[in-house]
Amino acid sequence: MDPLVHLLDGPRARGAFTLRTVMSPPWGFDVRDGAALTLVVVTSGRARVEAPGGGVDAGPGDLVLVRGPEPYTIADSRGREPTITVLPGQRCVALDGTEVHVSMSHGVGTWGNDPDGTDTMVVGAYQDDSEVGRLALAALPPLAVLPGSRVDPALVELLTREITTGHVAQTSLNDRLLDCLLVMAVRAWLEDNPDSAPNWLSARHDPVVARALELVHERVAEPWTLEVLAGECAVSRATLAARFQRAVGTPPMTYLRTWRLTVACDLLTARPDLSLEAVADRVGYGSAFAFSAAFKNHTGVSPSVYRAGNPRHGGCDALPGAPVPV
Repeated sequence: MDPLVHLLDGPRARGAFTLRTVMSPPWGFDVRDGAALTLVVVTSGRARVEAPGGGVDAGPGDLVLVRGPEPYTIADSRGREPTITVLPGQRCVALDGTEVHVSMSHGVGTWGNDPDGTDTMVVGAYQDDSEVGRLALAALPPLAVLPGSRVDPALVELLTREITTGHVAQTSLNDRLLDCLLVMAVRAWLEDNPDSAPNWLSARHDPVVARALELVHERVAEPWTLEVLAGECAVSRATLAARFQRAVGTPPMTYLRTWRLTVACDLLTARPDLSLEAVADRVGYGSAFAFSAAFKNHTGVSPSVYRAGNPRHGGCDALPGAPVPV
């Protein structure tokens, strides 16, 4: 299995925020909702997004990815001062302190300063990083724009229609459509920016290393040793170690340990029903004690503390060659 599959298997929106926005210039928002990741598809007009990673301009069909939780601004043009602040819970407050999230509503799933506005967008926000998948977050820059040619307009149209019609089970379907849109966006960004992709994704071009990655990702609980892994790849230990180090930037067993703990991070937050013993077993540790010791050494906190607080620790995301989310 391609390691990219594991990266893209993470998105699982649960009641994600989705909205169609309709605006007439001048307009500008200071977004401080703390979302883990936001997708903005411009469906007509223009938008300027400014984030810690810089600024991008987007036109019809373009999709902008903004990695949180840092604030960002979105406006009709560069240099526009925001007049509305978006707070956690999607509370919208004007400069004078007036709450406008209700007064600017225009029916089901539609909001803005003008129901016939020329600048329209579809917005989807993942509130929690466990919903996005830490690998997807780690592989993305703080701010990215994809041209309209890289986004399926039929999917955007379907999401827009579902957001604005209020059918039964709307939230569930919106979540799945948003997940599909995110998977397509992440895949397209990685394809368009191969030099920025994590080493462990690029390494699939070496067939031996690709096989080793496939085995480690797909059978994470196996009691792997370098000798056993090399045998599965039909090469010597020395050959596997050298080629893996060259392609990925770290020894195979170091990568395996980091991958196991990355998977454990997701299990701890996404599966609260699993005991520590069960999590340990699923990621290849013989006991909860051994797992807890390795986890704390890697992240700085125990599995129980991590699960309770779900902090943003770089250790769980820091696969070789991947930027650590801020």
